[in-house]
Amino acid sequence: MKHKLVVLFGPTAVGKTALTRSLFSSGFEIINSDSIQVYEYLDIGSAKPDASLLSLIPHHLISIRKPWQQYTVGDYCKDADRLCSEIADRGRVPLLTGGTAYYFRQFLFGPASTPEADPDVRKSVADLIQENGRIWAHEELMKVDPVSADRINVNDVYRVSRALEVYYQTGRPLSSFAVSKTVREDIDPVVIGLERDKSELDGRIAERVELMFSCGLEKEIEMLMQMGAESTWPAMQAIGYKEFFIPGLTKDEIKEKIITSSRQYAKRQMTFFRSFGPLVSWFHPEDEEGIRNLLSERGIYRN
Repeated sequence: MKHKLVVLFGPTAVGKTALTRSLFSSGFEIINSDSIQVYEYLDIGSAKPDASLLSLIPHHLISIRKPWQQYTVGDYCKDADRLCSEIADRGRVPLLTGGTAYYFRQFLFGPASTPEADPDVRKSVADLIQENGRIWAHEELMKVDPVSADRINVNDVYRVSRALEVYYQTGRPLSSFAVSKTVREDIDPVVIGLERDKSELDGRIAERVELMFSCGLEKEIEMLMQMGAESTWPAMQAIGYKEFFIPGLTKDEIKEKIITSSRQYAKRQMTFFRSFGPLVSWFHPEDEEGIRNLLSERGIYRN
């Protein structure tokens, strides 16, 4: 029996939350698919759903890790699979929504055909990074797998380490391992992508960043730093947080850097989501009737 579920994604600030509130408030439970909203204390910069939405629709995978803890795509897929079964058993439809493209790719298509980790190789890589540092590790990855190095942040020691492990273990770059283009056989997803004109989206991103600052983003950062936050923490590598660790920037410069980085990220998100091909049905976020009709055609019950 295939699990029926809905996947809703799009670039940052496209309007996923508003659409969720208006179309999915009854009969659905949300599985958060944003890699930053999984962290405690990162509320404003990650644009977590507010209390009214959390009380309206059951949410899962929100604030489940400390900011210094790793939460991998494998963790996400394991948790999402478990939750889909539990939600279906309650007679509701799972709604996987967020903007972390690699979460969706691995959930929908399964993991790439990379080998299982070798404990000896893993220890060897860890020793090298301990001796030479994270910057060296990223530079080493750039030599052997520039594709992976380009998409992995220098501070993301876990993913840099894993990419180096794969290369040392197999002699092949991580980026060379194939990812399936066929949806897993045990799920029946309705995949909805949201898109806006670039100028419209750029304006919304700037407005969102302004709103984050007016809602207390700086105080949130101060609280995290009082907790001992460092740039190497997994959660601190996110846009909206990592900029505060750049020495010498003024508040306005930090704000502009967040806006610019968010716009660049939105472009990368769309490129990634487009690679999913015809599986995705694309809509403007305000086309609620079109989305509702698609859900009806695909047999997704909605009260």
